[in-house]
Amino acid sequence: MAEEIRNILSLSGGKDSTALALYMRDRVSDMEYVFCDTGEELRETYRYLDQVEAYLGKEIIRLNAKGPFEHWLKVYGGYLPSPQMRWCTKILKLKPFEAFIGEKPVISYVGLRADEDRIGYISHKKNITTIYPFKDDGIGLAGVMRILEKSGIGMPPYLEWGRSHSGCYFCFFQKKIEWVRLLEKYPEDFEKAQSYEKLSDDAGKTFTWIQGLPLSKLRMPEKIKQIKVEYQKQRERLKKNRKNKKLVEVLAEMEGENESIACLICQL
Repeated sequence: MAEEIRNILSLSGGKDSTALALYMRDRVSDMEYVFCDTGEELRETYRYLDQVEAYLGKEIIRLNAKGPFEHWLKVYGGYLPSPQMRWCTKILKLKPFEAFIGEKPVISYVGLRADEDRIGYISHKKNITTIYPFKDDGIGLAGVMRILEKSGIGMPPYLEWGRSHSGCYFCFFQKKIEWVRLLEKYPEDFEKAQSYEKLSDDAGKTFTWIQGLPLSKLRMPEKIKQIKVEYQKQRERLKKNRKNKKLVEVLAEMEGENESIACLICQL
């Protein structure tokens, strides 16, 4: 008797994984939808997932790590996660996901689009086969937007106040302008993020979310003004290059500006 294969789709709260969940709803009846919850996600993400869950008519299983972020921050000696050392993704996202999967054969559905040239994965476990339905079916950004709008779910609500992707409120992939917007929108979250930073005169003992710029300095009025001016200049340059481009083309360019080797399980 052939071993049963599980179908699993991990949501991040981002537009692509959300659109994929909606797209696969009537295509794979036994799909398991999961969300790896760090406990530090954007509050809009939680509300968005509730909407998606209602549309799917199926539970989005919330997976949690063994211990909150603060616990693991102590384990790592106060060393904040960074693009070079993404222990947050490994401990708070990947481990719970892989524990949920276990050792049986699994097909993992990942929302990389047809108009993206990067190769993505969520786990390297040997029992996982990763597939990319949007790539296979030729669905790009315009298609993703259509799926979200047609469902009534729409684009992720954090986009409305200028956050470019899902993930923790203190994500180190944020641009400086996004930190400013976090301060203005959710000052209590900014304060908490700042409290995790450590400043020291001893080499190797300073840990900040932005290299060389602690949040205590970023939040100063003169620095905020500088960041906003620089951001506006960048927007003006982009606007000049837009000409008569369609909205989807503009969004694609903006995505290109934000392109990074971000963690797919966090931000897709």
